[in-house]
Amino acid sequence: MKKTFLAVLGCCLALSAAATRAQQDDLAAKSRSFVSMDPVSTVAVTPGHSTPIAFTFHVASGYHVNSHTPAAPELIPTEVHFSLPGSDVVIGRIRYPAGELKSFPFDPTSRLSVYSGTVVVKALVVSPPNGSADTYTVHGELKYQACDNNACYPPKKLPFQFNVKVGTRARGTRKARPNAQSPHIH
Repeated sequence: MKKTFLAVLGCCLALSAAATRAQQDDLAAKSRSFVSMDPVSTVAVTPGHSTPIAFTFHVASGYHVNSHTPAAPELIPTEVHFSLPGSDVVIGRIRYPAGELKSFPFDPTSRLSVYSGTVVVKALVVSPPNGSADTYTVHGELKYQACDNNACYPPKKLPFQFNVKVGTRARGTRKARPNAQSPHIH
């Protein structure tokens, strides 16, 4: 009887430890940031002109995120959103890289458009012709959903910020394009 009790107690302790580990792994995945970002240097632009900018993100090894144009409408796209400091700075012409088509063990017959490794999103920083000379802070966030070969995790947001220095008018800088779009701006 004593051996049976010890065997049952040992089994319960093992199950309890396994359940605790699974809960800890689940919490670690939920709090984990699957994507990191290189810092962005201060961007200089003159009123009425634009300056290119690149945002470099790194998807953790062993994970992927859906591309900006995922293969199915129910998949969550990777997107960059900006909160602008007023009308003196605009982010336009956001260009996402093409996704890589990959198959995964959970459905080897379909291919998904994903990003993994280093991902560079390009845009233009524009100051309208009447932009005021000053330094402005632009807040942004990358919205994404990370997955591995077995599961997808809850969607996440990676906040970031960078400064834009709007200077005085100067010759030799590229003029702002009047049709520069500003998608994904809140």
